[in-house]
Amino acid sequence: MAQALVSILTPFKNVSNYVEDCLDSILKQSYTNWELIIINDHSTDNSNEIVEKYAEKDSRLKLFKNTGNGIIEALRYAFLNSSGSYITRMDSDDIMTENKLEVMVNQLEEYGKKHVALGLVKYFSDTGISNGYAKYETWLNKLTKTGKNYTEIYKECVIASPCWMLHREDLVACDAFNPNRYPEDYDLTFRFYEYGYKCIPNDHLLHYWRDYSTRTSRTHEHYAQNYFLDIKLHYFLKLDYNSSRPLTIWGAGFKGKTIAKKLVENKIDFHWICDNKNKIGKDIYGVKLKPFEALKTIERPQTIVTVANEEQQRQIINYFDALDMKQVRDYFFFC
Repeated sequence: MAQALVSILTPFKNVSNYVEDCLDSILKQSYTNWELIIINDHSTDNSNEIVEKYAEKDSRLKLFKNTGNGIIEALRYAFLNSSGSYITRMDSDDIMTENKLEVMVNQLEEYGKKHVALGLVKYFSDTGISNGYAKYETWLNKLTKTGKNYTEIYKECVIASPCWMLHREDLVACDAFNPNRYPEDYDLTFRFYEYGYKCIPNDHLLHYWRDYSTRTSRTHEHYAQNYFLDIKLHYFLKLDYNSSRPLTIWGAGFKGKTIAKKLVENKIDFHWICDNKNKIGKDIYGVKLKPFEALKTIERPQTIVTVANEEQQRQIINYFDALDMKQVRDYFFFC
């Protein structure tokens, strides 16, 4: 039986120090029926020349120049020029394990459409991995091992941008890379969630994720905190908010205030609670802050939690448990 074609979509910009490692890892794949649609997003270094040399040696590498600007338009253009039955994305500065495509294809063949194949990821860097990235890796991999990624979707992006694969028809159905909404990987993850695509549990390490100081997610404004809060609130109001239930914000730090301000601007009423004695009783944006115990007096609330401290989050979960409230139904962690 012939192998189905896998299209790998890869934008690149100024990655001359890393792109050879990426391409070599693709060429070593145990699954061989793939095409790499690789898009030069206006590089100013010699990245394009490096990719050209690889493309001259292997016809599966198909090099194009982005007709627009930025990663979304590059991904859109790559998808337009792809032909595969399965679609995956790859970052031009990362490395695949040799069995990555094979494992993901086998998963999709077993589980069928409306499923997303995933894999464990591991950060690597010449200068060491920060504590924040190490925690994110651990958290993300824990979710992926069980396939319960969506249970914490409002915390952070629960699918690694360069480590997913799905049927072409499913990517088309959820509108692929058409929305111009950043962060684009988080937006796409929310659309997988919206369309009910199930995450396939996986405990295989499939992707090495490179970290360095000039990485796009570290430097570009589109990956700043306000963009993440915008996208979380956008999809919460669209997918999980029940307007017949009272809405509550728990927390009055930067994130709590940002969410509160946006709700006020959208004329959505809400209660506001916290456990900071210095803020209880204050009026912010026309809403008076109440102690968190006031949650007991609100009938069938939905609560957005903006408290980031891990110990406090555990205490908050225990409090919700005592009230018989469930995550991603009655309360949603936004950090």
